[in-house]
Amino acid sequence: MSTLCLAIHHHGFDGLQPVRRTLPEPGPREVRLRMRAMSVNYRDLQIVLGTYHTRFELPLVPLSDGVGEVEVVGEAVTRVKPGQRVMLAFWERWVDGRFQPGEAGSSLGGPRDGVLAERIIASEDRLVPVPDELTDVQAATLPCAGATAWNALVASGGLRPGEVVVVQGTGGVSLFALQFAVMAGARAIVTSSSDEKLARARELGAWGTINYRRTPQWAAEVLALTGGRGADHVIEVGGPNTFSQSLQALRPGGQVNIIGYLGGTEGMINPLEIFRRPAVVRGIAVGSRVMLEQVAAAYAASTLRPVIDRSWPWTEAAEALRHLQSGAHFGKLVLTV
Repeated sequence: MSTLCLAIHHHGFDGLQPVRRTLPEPGPREVRLRMRAMSVNYRDLQIVLGTYHTRFELPLVPLSDGVGEVEVVGEAVTRVKPGQRVMLAFWERWVDGRFQPGEAGSSLGGPRDGVLAERIIASEDRLVPVPDELTDVQAATLPCAGATAWNALVASGGLRPGEVVVVQGTGGVSLFALQFAVMAGARAIVTSSSDEKLARARELGAWGTINYRRTPQWAAEVLALTGGRGADHVIEVGGPNTFSQSLQALRPGGQVNIIGYLGGTEGMINPLEIFRRPAVVRGIAVGSRVMLEQVAAAYAASTLRPVIDRSWPWTEAAEALRHLQSGAHFGKLVLTV
């Protein structure tokens, strides 16, 4: 059979073009999924525009995050069955334990073709059942941003009730981190340049908010809010431009989780700021399949739900990516099939 996809034929929004491809029958331990929803991440925007730190061979079907319904299963498939709704984990073979790049397998949406298609073939090792409590749209936001925030704060960070989490911005990973802090009984401080977005963050349970445009040296405000103690965790998305503030906002022995580099990759970092605290600095490579399962279970047991900004038909992926580039969003951007 064949399937309609959107593939990157050349970099730029206009390079994202429809193409019909032949879809093979599922092989051993593979399944065929009819896609129902996808979400976009900043990584996807970079790959489409050609600004990602790694170049992939084109044409390439982008996007890593999606929910599909199992249509057909191949030989020896035991984890899922036809008719089941499933999410796709970012890494093919990182099931649990520490991240081992040589063992994790390919990531979706580059170098391996992603989920921006009517139907795809996927290894059952990637698949996580969607709990009944979540819609397709909600579940489609979890695999990359949700698992990343969970890895940073819970799986690797050991988040505990009463701890203080500094969340930079109100993008996908940041709002998941805010919600996981609320679920854990921790206190979240959110930074943003928009008072409107900060007000919405308070509605979601933020304990404190800081407008970093008015207060560029926001670490001092974090210290003031915490009575001089500092934060236990920082979700760092800005890169070198904000890293120094993240370190200065920490309590001794606190953790900085490196998620992104929205402010660029060029800049100076003073290693003494790490040494003097001493700080734990950790790079986060999304998360394992078990972490994604834990994220799904956490939302199934909670009244909280992933924050959705807008949705589009899946064939309008370029419009969703343009909206992501604008920075006007609050929460996740989703495509529906």
